[in-house]
Amino acid sequence: MAYGGVFEPRNILVTGGCGFIGANFVRYVARNHPHAHITVLDKLTYAGNPENIAGLPPSQVDLVVGDICDVALLERIVPGHDAIVHFAAESHNDNFIANPEPFIRTNVEGTMRLLEAARQHDVRFHHISTDEVYGDLALDDPARFTEDTPYRPSSPYSASKASSDHLVRAWVRTYGLRAT
Repeated sequence: MAYGGVFEPRNILVTGGCGFIGANFVRYVARNHPHAHITVLDKLTYAGNPENIAGLPPSQVDLVVGDICDVALLERIVPGHDAIVHFAAESHNDNFIANPEPFIRTNVEGTMRLLEAARQHDVRFHHISTDEVYGDLALDDPARFTEDTPYRPSSPYSASKASSDHLVRAWVRTYGLRAT
């Protein structure tokens, strides 16, 4: 819903909400927007820990353990949400080197599944990316990345995240998906 031109969702689906960054977002929303209901969808892999959202009011925060690639699950939980905030990602570079398949599945296919669910149910989509899509800078390099920096992913992880960014842009342009 928009109040005074500001989008203020009442029902938010947060993917990867038991991970470090996602859980901090969930805690922030719960604390600062008590009117909002938050559904956390997390596969609880190496990066997700339900203790990260422990103690939040059960009337405000629900945890659904599941995979963002599960179309039937998305069809069940996406309807009725105003927004999807997409943190879920495979992100451990060493794991990618050992086995890239889960990264491509989660970061690319999972994003596409969420985009389709958002499109089918007219849900606003907020995509979380990484600065790694822009490549590498030395710690002492005075250059800085901006939104206008060309993409130069330099690892399999950053390439999978760049792919997901491009999918979001394509869904906005092709289908008119409301996304940030």
